[in-house]
Amino acid sequence: MSDFNGPALPRNAANYMPLTPIQFIERAASVHPDRLAVVHGPRRLKWHEVYTRTKCLASALVHHGMKYGDVVSVVLNNTPEHIECLHGVPMAGCVLNPINFRLDARNVAFCLRHGAAKMLITDTEFSDTVAQALAMLKEEERPMVIDVDDDLCETRGQCLGSQLYEQFIAKGSPDFVEVPLADEWDALALCYTSGTTADPKGVVLQHRGAYLNALNNSITWGMERHPVYLWTLPMFHCCGWCFPWTISALAGTHICLRKVDAAKIFQLVAEYGITHFCGAPIIMSAFLAHTGQKTWNHTLKMMVAAAAPPAPVLAGMQRLGIDVTHVYGLTEVYGPATVNEWKSEWNTLPIEEQAKLKARQGVRYVAQEGFMVADPETLKPVPRDGTTMGEIFYRGNLVMKGYLKNPSANEKAFAGGWFHTGDLAVWHEDGYVQIKDRSKDIIISGGENISSLEVEDILYKHPKIAAVAVVARDDEKWGETPCAFVELKPGMTATDEEFYTWCQENMVRYMVPRTFLFETLPKTSTGKVQKHVLRARTKELTKATFSAKGGLASKL
Repeated sequence: MSDFNGPALPRNAANYMPLTPIQFIERAASVHPDRLAVVHGPRRLKWHEVYTRTKCLASALVHHGMKYGDVVSVVLNNTPEHIECLHGVPMAGCVLNPINFRLDARNVAFCLRHGAAKMLITDTEFSDTVAQALAMLKEEERPMVIDVDDDLCETRGQCLGSQLYEQFIAKGSPDFVEVPLADEWDALALCYTSGTTADPKGVVLQHRGAYLNALNNSITWGMERHPVYLWTLPMFHCCGWCFPWTISALAGTHICLRKVDAAKIFQLVAEYGITHFCGAPIIMSAFLAHTGQKTWNHTLKMMVAAAAPPAPVLAGMQRLGIDVTHVYGLTEVYGPATVNEWKSEWNTLPIEEQAKLKARQGVRYVAQEGFMVADPETLKPVPRDGTTMGEIFYRGNLVMKGYLKNPSANEKAFAGGWFHTGDLAVWHEDGYVQIKDRSKDIIISGGENISSLEVEDILYKHPKIAAVAVVARDDEKWGETPCAFVELKPGMTATDEEFYTWCQENMVRYMVPRTFLFETLPKTSTGKVQKHVLRARTKELTKATFSAKGGLASKL
């Protein structure tokens, strides 16, 4: 055995500790105790105060019988209490389960039951839904309930538990010592994917991956110490993409926001010198639709996931002094794990060319060891020609432990030693990947594979379109044809004929949608278009309905 790796040089308490993002808050509080840590309306908390409150929360959890590995669920908005839970629950040795507050009662009940939650901390804004969910559980399944009654909540409901959050943490000790982490591979959080056609899947994230991705966020974005971060991204979404821990690591400032309001955001950016924020493309639309004047002079950085920004949107953000970074990821990889790493030489290109480059999902995060586009059956990487389509695969430290109580899903997800994302993409010559679609969203029409994202990208160039989504619609002759759901800009009107003609002039013939429906697109709480809702809508369309929509079938 090598002298370097033998028993003479063992791992011990002096040279090894399990990696966990929970350590960051202690450092922020000890090194920068009086720096502003959290802003929520009139509330101001310094780092030593946030750390003390977090320890009191952890202490209260242990005092009330929470054991190592017990699940504490939260249904919370973007508030200081949510930040404290993201640190304090794992500090107590428990597993945090942040639940999407936009879920219906059935799905909330499923998460509580499936995760076997021992405690639930819930905002009174969501009392109606949570009360219905609790009523669906058997008595032995119901967790202890703690209520957060936020003064900034505009629609406060009834309290459901025996005590308020402030009363609960008041029973904890500020001298609490963190429960030792047995293994960095142990579970930190349980995050459920959206349940669309089936029950949600419980994604188990571990301490090591969260630690690495929290630091990766700062590296990827070039974040300097003491950033001022605005919470436009829901904290429940992949634990806020690990940014709660990133901001702790950098001793920055959290600016909490219960709902996205462009006027309020403009005010906060100027008042606090906000430097960074994240979200879906809908956030950019809110910025650009706001009629107020920009009142800040510094560069504001936005990290956007989901659909890439079209050229007009990108240009609008640039006029506001907002630098957009495009990322890609999934709950299963701790949020963003791929970034469109921008190169300075691209800054001189026309805005249209920059938009094309920004549309690419990019390259792997520094801490993600394996990343490829490959054939889903053979796992053979596709050529880097920007044309050949394959599935995106991950391997490494930023991949989940697995799906809770779902061995069949785990077997499928990890087949061949890689995590299968289900997203289809091409690999460009420079190593950057570009998603073309979800595997279920590819439209096969007359033997031609049509990427719904490609059709959407072209449609976004139409000056009347605010948002668009394309899905497959069953067709007796072609098998499937593209169906476009179009959300028009305010004050705009349009006809099927107009859009059909425009599409014929701007895309290849087989890609042209046969059906156009003009309506507000259904979106998730994170701003993603709910394509499963639109696919269900297409099933309702009859041939008679189609014929009434301009008779486009005869024109193809």
